[in-house]
Amino acid sequence: MAKREERKPRVQNDGFDKVTVEVRRVAKVVKGGRTLRISALVVVGNKKGQIGFGIGKAIEANEAIEKATQQAKKNLITVPIVNDTIPHEVVGKYSATSILMLPSKQGNGIIAGGAARIVLELSGIKNITAKKHGSNNKINAVRATFEGLKSLRTAEQIAELRGKSVEEI
Repeated sequence: MAKREERKPRVQNDGFDKVTVEVRRVAKVVKGGRTLRISALVVVGNKKGQIGFGIGKAIEANEAIEKATQQAKKNLITVPIVNDTIPHEVVGKYSATSILMLPSKQGNGIIAGGAARIVLELSGIKNITAKKHGSNNKINAVRATFEGLKSLRTAEQIAELRGKSVEEI
């Protein structure tokens, strides 16, 4: 069996790594025929808890990737990381895709597939188990992963919301 080719993130000068998850050729049918465009899905992250994704469309692939990168940097979120994993289990849902993410013990690594793995690697989480259910659409998988990561809260954040100490919870 051939070893799977790893996607290598490109390091930008602003500290964010960029990975192009998917590039699609999309066609719009109009009166005069088809107009072809390129759609790109890009995920950026600094491996320290900040991550974002963007989708860009253009006539050329390079322009689409650049547009997607700019959108990804505008839509950054911060992910709470506790001991190189997530604070609690969470399910992220978007459209027909749902992703179950479970915290793992030290040394397990990232057990996830496809687009979810890229998002989790770039966010800086080192130990996690994730399983995708439903649609195989990569855009929906990235969005579902983001929805799950957005809903994560640490014990300190929950205690602050309730006006109690961490020990009381």
